Amino acid sequence: MDQLQFALPQKFATVEEERQHRKERLVVALRLFGRFGFEEGVAGHITARDPEWTDHFWVNPFGMSFKRITVGDLILVNHDGQVVQGRHHVNAAAFAIHSQVHAARPDVVAAAHSHSLYGKTLSALGELLEPITQDVCAFYESHALFDDYTGVVLDQEEGRRIAVALAGHKAVILRNHGLLTVGDSVDAAAWWFITMERSCQVQLMARAAGKPVLVDHENAVRTRDQLGNDLVAWINYQPLVAGHGDALVGAFE
Repeated sequence: MDQLQFALPQKFATVEEERQHRKERLVVALRLFGRFGFEEGVAGHITARDPEWTDHFWVNPFGMSFKRITVGDLILVNHDGQVVQGRHHVNAAAFAIHSQVHAARPDVVAAAHSHSLYGKTLSALGELLEPITQDVCAFYESHALFDDYTGVVLDQEEGRRIAVALAGHKAVILRNHGLLTVGDSVDAAAWWFITMERSCQVQLMARAAGKPVLVDHENAVRTRDQLGNDLVAWINYQPLVAGHGDALVGAFE
């Protein structure tokens, strides 16, 4: 047993090492989102809180393809929406939403939002995910619905309302808009988004095929407690990254 290996999240000796790691994982997540088709023009953003300046976050630049982003392209944005490091503009919607989520949730290291196909589709129904598979039970009573739509989110008050709807959950469905997920690492937030998008797809397909059978409350809670924490999300994400290594060529420049 003492010779068996099992990967766990890294520990860091310095804040500089941790910052570099978060930036690299942010680029990995963005590249994977691009590969999975989560881009929709300039919409979509993933943020990572800076480990030293905790009211600042790193984010993908406005108007740059997820598939081509490198560590050198990332920008650092402060609590006033100013770019303090980097050469590119920040997406105004990214700041309006993510600044408020990070401010409301000190436990959140990363937040992911994009206009993915099945997330958008389910959001148009204005409903939550149902406990119809083992995987989706990770979100049972652990995601919320922001039951409003007032156009592109450009002001911080709208972002604050989204943060209130998110509350202490790992995800929120933005009605007529899409999905937003959070985690205590970039990897966790990215995994929650990917598996939530797939869960939206399963729910839509199951509904189209017939009447889904729900997992009962007791078993849904038990399954959520087994699968629904950020460490499990981090573990689930690692083989996904390893399986798409070709998408990361040049990512850390």
